[in-house]
Amino acid sequence: MKKFALISVSDKTGIVDFAKSLLKFDYEILATGNTAKLFSQNNIRVNEVSDFTGFPEIFEGRVKTLHPKIFGGILFRRDILQDQNQAEENSILPIDIVCVNLYPFVQTIKKENAQLEEIIENIDIGGPSLVRAAAKNYKYVSVLTSPAQYVPFLSELETGNISQKTREKLAVAAFSYTSNYDTYIANYLEQKFEVEKSYLRINEKLNKKLRYGENPHQSAEIFGNFDEYFEVFHGKEISYNNILDLTAAIELAEELGDNACTIIKHNNAAGASVSSSPLQAYLNALKCDPVSAFGGIVAFNNEVDAETAEKLNEIFLEIVCAPSFSSDAINILKKKKDRRLIRKLKNITHPEKTVRSIPGGFLVQDRDLISFEYDNLKVVTNRKPTKKEFEDLTFAWIVAKHTKSNAIVFAKDKTTLGVGAGQMSRIDSAKIAFMKAQQHGLDLTNSVAASDAFFPFADGLLEIIKCGATAVIQPGGSVRDQEVIDAANQHNITMVFTGIRHFKH
Repeated sequence: MKKFALISVSDKTGIVDFAKSLLKFDYEILATGNTAKLFSQNNIRVNEVSDFTGFPEIFEGRVKTLHPKIFGGILFRRDILQDQNQAEENSILPIDIVCVNLYPFVQTIKKENAQLEEIIENIDIGGPSLVRAAAKNYKYVSVLTSPAQYVPFLSELETGNISQKTREKLAVAAFSYTSNYDTYIANYLEQKFEVEKSYLRINEKLNKKLRYGENPHQSAEIFGNFDEYFEVFHGKEISYNNILDLTAAIELAEELGDNACTIIKHNNAAGASVSSSPLQAYLNALKCDPVSAFGGIVAFNNEVDAETAEKLNEIFLEIVCAPSFSSDAINILKKKKDRRLIRKLKNITHPEKTVRSIPGGFLVQDRDLISFEYDNLKVVTNRKPTKKEFEDLTFAWIVAKHTKSNAIVFAKDKTTLGVGAGQMSRIDSAKIAFMKAQQHGLDLTNSVAASDAFFPFADGLLEIIKCGATAVIQPGGSVRDQEVIDAANQHNITMVFTGIRHFKH
């Protein structure tokens, strides 16, 4: 059976050599308009799409590839008998390679004195459809959208086959390509036609206006499917800051595990605990900083019962979130008419990327899901941690991971005693954590401490020792690690290196 490659490109960089190479692999070339003309000029055997379909290009080239023989050839599933039969009945031949790049819309809008009519004519219609069709059928079809893909594609073709993995990567690149293209068009026309933002809110599930952003003078919206993860079933409308703090509370609670309670204020832990029950975990967490807990977000990993609900009603809280609530607990909690009650429908910790906007673009990174492996922990001091110290060190380390850098966390009995967050100096974080503990009558003697990053000097460790900690967990990796280790040994404390840093900005 003949093998077909469809080529229709605006950017003709490298396309002649690419087409010549495909001929060597016994591909028949289909091409449109100017691409076909270029091939003919370079003595490349080419079939014009209009001849292949038996239907001419019309409306000055506005319609040329939108035909069942083209899209059928791309989209039919080669291993489905029904598709095979329908293809044969309708004289549809398989198109296994689609090489398309789109009209130069972005370049056109950047041209000086570009007229609207010219800009509109450079909105590609058939091209994105071809790309998306080929990408959808990646199991059988290779889609190329950039000249940079030609050489590696041909190199793999020389081995005799294009792998499934390569077709998958090309498909992802193709969808990204058309998505960016459509975004440029939408953004340009939105400004050109002065379309108000409210008109663009076609799907409230995907785009919902919030009361305001971080501050009342900032407008804000939420995009995506928030309600797949959370059900807000009582209280005021949830706010921008509520969502940020709720996310922080749940992420920490999920990592701490069963019977965990977290209290979050401004994205940092005002308290956290793992105990024998949700009630005891809440009471322990609240002791850490009851002043900061006022107006905070409380998250549980287990059902909230009536006894816990009574305690929750004793202070002002913005949100109480749990996977479930007893009916009595709901009746009690609903007495506070404005406080939000939220059911967590499923875990939010997942391997998706994190994205932040920056001038001119985005920062994208892997989510910080790694935790230390017990086998990789390194006790670097003469004294080894006891079993209880080790459990508390593990707890403190998780809380420090979810605390803004620089972070120092004191803990005992899987409960935070003092949290120092977001300081420019690690020593200041330690001092703040100690001050908080003193303020609330908590004793740091024989506590453990976690630092989200290494100590560049021994002074930070000495400050922690002075506060009363006898066990410390930190990443290690400073050029002065030995100086820090020596200080720990001199004071007979135990110290563990994780080899992992957890900055949180």
